[in-house]
Amino acid sequence: MNEILNKPIKEVINQYPPVADILNEYNIGCVPCQVGTCLLKDVVNIHHLEETDERDMLTRILGVVYPDQVIVLPKKEQTVQAKKHKSFSPPLKTLVDEHIWIKRLLALIPTLLQKTDITSTEGQALILNCVDFIRNYADKFHHAKEEDILFKYFDPNMAVIQAMLHDHITGRNFVAAAVARLEEKDAKGVASNLEGYQSLLMEHIKREDEILYPWMDENLSMSQIGQLQNL
Repeated sequence: MNEILNKPIKEVINQYPPVADILNEYNIGCVPCQVGTCLLKDVVNIHHLEETDERDMLTRILGVVYPDQVIVLPKKEQTVQAKKHKSFSPPLKTLVDEHIWIKRLLALIPTLLQKTDITSTEGQALILNCVDFIRNYADKFHHAKEEDILFKYFDPNMAVIQAMLHDHITGRNFVAAAVARLEEKDAKGVASNLEGYQSLLMEHIKREDEILYPWMDENLSMSQIGQLQNL
């Protein structure tokens, strides 16, 4: 049993496809994740499920992996603390609030693409204004706080941290490609890359607000939270 608990979640899903449906039922976003190196046991621990839901989910997953066995959870898995996160400390609340502004921009992208003629000077200016916000606020301001400050309070090799960093890089690549396509007046290319960015960031923000930030908040000491007051 420990072998499967210590296996990366993407490997588990690829080897046992029904596990994907189980994760989706509990709103755990491992299936669309492009990295998927989090261990199964960490996926269970880091999500803030009610204790009964957590036990049921893990029992069902292990039932898929070991269909001919009676599943009895190890004692340590029965006592996993998966408390519902009620409120954020001020530093983490600041980052959550910044997500609100980013999500507002993301929500405008479909309309912007639909109604903008990128072959016109005005249309190109609108797209570049969108890119300017993404690069300067979402990336150089918000993501930089995570990469240069917050994430350094945790093991940088943790799979969940690596997944977030991978998203940042992928997002930058989407934006760079959109600008390149804009210079070529390639409307489909611009749309494809900005839509890719929107989809990526919406899922990224959801995972941070609902999973990563609550977990970090509960694992930061009061002293560390104090050090992050000006985040």
